[in-house]
Amino acid sequence: MCGALRASDAEKKAVLMGWVNRRRDLGNLIFIDVRDRTGITQVVFHKENNPALHQKAGELRNEYVIAAIGAVKLREPNTINKNIGTGEIELIAEELRILNEAKQPQFLPGDSVLPNEELRLKYRYIDLRRDAMQFNIELRHKVAIAIRDYLSSQGFFEIETPFMTRSTPEGARDYLVPSRVQPGHFYALPQSPQLFKQILMISGFDKYFQIVRCFRDEDLRADRQPEFTQIDLEISYPQPERVWEVVEGFLTAAFKSAGHEIKTPFSRMTYDEAIRLYGSDKPDMRLPAMTDVREAFAAENLATLGVSPNLPVMAIRIPKVGELSRKERDDIKPLFVSKDGAKLFEDFKRLEKSFPEAAATIREKNGAQADDLIVIVAGNHKPGEHKSAGGVKPEVKQHDHAVYTSAGLLRVALAQKYAAQHGAFARSDFHFLWVTDFPMFEWDEDGKRWAAAHHPFTSPHERDMDKL
Repeated sequence: MCGALRASDAEKKAVLMGWVNRRRDLGNLIFIDVRDRTGITQVVFHKENNPALHQKAGELRNEYVIAAIGAVKLREPNTINKNIGTGEIELIAEELRILNEAKQPQFLPGDSVLPNEELRLKYRYIDLRRDAMQFNIELRHKVAIAIRDYLSSQGFFEIETPFMTRSTPEGARDYLVPSRVQPGHFYALPQSPQLFKQILMISGFDKYFQIVRCFRDEDLRADRQPEFTQIDLEISYPQPERVWEVVEGFLTAAFKSAGHEIKTPFSRMTYDEAIRLYGSDKPDMRLPAMTDVREAFAAENLATLGVSPNLPVMAIRIPKVGELSRKERDDIKPLFVSKDGAKLFEDFKRLEKSFPEAAATIREKNGAQADDLIVIVAGNHKPGEHKSAGGVKPEVKQHDHAVYTSAGLLRVALAQKYAAQHGAFARSDFHFLWVTDFPMFEWDEDGKRWAAAHHPFTSPHERDMDKL
């Protein structure tokens, strides 16, 4: 392999096969960098030693595929390249075979400036020759092996489930495949192996996993693609602690294979806490949590602001943003997505002038510094009182949820907008979080029905069994 030769291989014969990465013609000497997925080795052609071979090397161009045969030689001390693993040696060519010629490509794998994504995808085979892409593919391979090894050591069987199946009610539309032998009928590509793994459980395979391809016919988003790979597993007779243990175990193995150490056990937070503190069931915890500051305002203050006294009043703090102009404050308004009439108060200085005591209490409660940005999200006068039917306290109610969600979306949008100021996103460490005690059903306002909050394949708490 082109990246395998070292100083200890000096004076040995070697055969290198790969792509021409770079060609340097110095007249009597031609240097060819030969590349494969392991690295680069410099091959030298001397005109004095073999004029015909030197002439043939002069015909080489970028991305030709060649085989070079010769002797490994130590480089002169002043020519050692410390930037590559093979930098102490070179191959003195004795024979050259051109295995495949190449037209001038649209871009080169070694280009420092990448072309646009459309061109990269059109010439994907060239794009995949780049070091970064080769690294990503190798990393994915190592991570998959680490996960398989760990789960196998825990008694899990890797079992493949069918791709050609019937349509099942899941969260997206199915991709359909027409049947040749049964005209007018279709197979559906699986959105997940959910039903198959449940069949495996009742068949006696109590520990199953699969690194599996799934297909969902839905619009593209940052975290949604038509086809994707997921780590799928199922356990018979599970308890939450056992699920946490297994998942934390294979994630630890996966990250270790990628050169990262992660801390276990992972932090845990209930769904209600996540919604109240972050306005999301997948909270970004790199920035300060939101604070409910309703108690900072007197009842007459809330009435003046047109805010419901029965709903949360959430303060969002983004550190180190500094003083904002009127225009910059106005630019915050388009970032706000109001749910069920939630209201935004983006000018905290105006609130300080009108309600100085409340503003001082808010700063104290959320620990704001002088250069921190504070915005307030509150509910309108829609009633917020209704009966609670759950067991986890304090429970997030439906009306409260709109305020928390609106504030949570704004918190993330502001964090992204002012990322350069607060610097929290520059950290590269990993902090995992379990969000527990999800509601099993939520009211779907559009469909006017109760729908599964996550998915219906979930075990309710013992205290809620009588509600089934």
